[in-house]
Amino acid sequence: MSPGTPAPHAIDARWDAGELGCGDLVLELRARLEAMRPGQLLLLTARDPGARADIPAWCRMTGHTLVAEQHPVYQIRRKEN
Repeated sequence: MSPGTPAPHAIDARWDAGELGCGDLVLELRARLEAMRPGQLLLLTARDPGARADIPAWCRMTGHTLVAEQHPVYQIRRKEN
């Protein structure tokens, strides 16, 4: 690991959302995170171009933590409550 590279996080679940757009993407994302335990990490692959803006905004609005993002891959930690 090179200096400045964040430490890897343990992935608890993975989901390839393919080309799902904003509405369907966030509805399914919500359901998947609700099925996980607080603090667990989801590795999401979302190829829709709108995901670049939608995923960070959705995380801010819902309280889930966007741990890492490099479109099309996002790491989201489920909120504690």
